[in-house]
Amino acid sequence: MSQAMLELLIKGTGESMYMTVASTAISYALGIPIGIILYVTSANGICRNRLVNSVLGFIVNMLRSVPFLILLVAILPFTRAIIGTTIGCTATIVPLVVAATPFVARMVESSLKEVDAGVIEAARSMGSSPLQIIRKVLLTEARPSLLVGATIAFATILGYSAMAGFTGGGGLGAIAVNYGYYRYKEAMMLVTVAILVIIVQIFQELGLYLARRIDRRNR
Repeated sequence: MSQAMLELLIKGTGESMYMTVASTAISYALGIPIGIILYVTSANGICRNRLVNSVLGFIVNMLRSVPFLILLVAILPFTRAIIGTTIGCTATIVPLVVAATPFVARMVESSLKEVDAGVIEAARSMGSSPLQIIRKVLLTEARPSLLVGATIAFATILGYSAMAGFTGGGGLGAIAVNYGYYRYKEAMMLVTVAILVIIVQIFQELGLYLARRIDRRNR
């Protein structure tokens, strides 16, 4: 492999990490509150509200149903309005966040559902407010599951970022498309895939290790 190709792969890896980490962070900043609202307003929640749960659930399910490439193209005007362009790594973060936030919200909701109902009832019987239950019980007890969900979300968003290479998104996906697909350099395609697999494995193992460390049930 030439020096130029190696530098291109290093740059592409950095761009993919930038898009993925930034998108994951923003998606969780938005997805955690949405997931909490979905859980607490559900039929078994601590602040039951059928209307809010139904409307918010419909929006989340609708966005989750749209394939990423179609969503990416559909919100190009929105991306341009925010970033000023639709090409490049920073512009790709917008559709990545729009696609990942509903996914993260459902992951958070699922993690909160794993919390023992007895712990929640005990907190309520002691006079804890809904906000205190959310902060001190739900989020605390669900930390291992939330962390495992974060590793899954990271891998999903990394895959989305690779797909964005077809529309000028940059990163390893763009390298795979431009060199592996258009120029028939299969070696470059295989190398980019290998790098993506390695990144996912590293973050997956790190996330699982941290989840085991903070899981009280393992103590």
